[in-house]
Amino acid sequence: MSEHRPTGPRWSTGWHLLTSTIIAVCVVTQLVLTVRGVGVLVDDTGRAVAATPVRVLRFFTYFTIQSNLLAMTMAVSLVLRPGRDGRIWRILRVASVVGMAVTFVVYLVALAPILDLHGVAYWTDLGFHIAAPLLTVGGWLLFGPWPRLDRGSVLRFLWWPIAWIAYVLALGALTDWYPYPFLDVETVGYPRTLLNCLLVAVLLLSVGLVATRVDERLGRRSAAGGQPQS
Repeated sequence: MSEHRPTGPRWSTGWHLLTSTIIAVCVVTQLVLTVRGVGVLVDDTGRAVAATPVRVLRFFTYFTIQSNLLAMTMAVSLVLRPGRDGRIWRILRVASVVGMAVTFVVYLVALAPILDLHGVAYWTDLGFHIAAPLLTVGGWLLFGPWPRLDRGSVLRFLWWPIAWIAYVLALGALTDWYPYPFLDVETVGYPRTLLNCLLVAVLLLSVGLVATRVDERLGRRSAAGGQPQS
């Protein structure tokens, strides 16, 4: 495969480098805002909602942040070694692709209509929820490596969102704070919250299974075309 084609190694490296850079900039920027108590994790008057250590804990509690950090790690790993593989790496790869895809969908459906961010916080929010997911999923579709996603890895990766949901509900019960409105037991009640958790779990599993089929087909097409799969 000639290097001037969009699927060449230079394009792949540049794509993953751009992905990791955008996520890193957004994470650092919003973490600074979080520590300063401006722009994010503030109340309706713009005042910080809690002490700095608590705000930092809440920042890293968001599924969006965890998904972005995972996607950034995977992008860096592919910059360093484009054909990377391994049992643990496959699980993390599934988690990054599926996690970012679901982050994108949930944002558009449930969060974007109710958010009212301004300035830097607005742009980093778009980076987390729009740019980074599109770059992550797009990088997988365009450059692979394929096949890397399998059903076993999908089932194993589900332990992460399951553990996250349990943690969020326990944290909320102790502090009365929930990272997302659809998980807020105080507002929607436990039955609705548990139903929302189930819907998110079904969405994650469904996206994961669809991704494995797509990944398998891309791998076969790549092999039939004589293109390297790793």
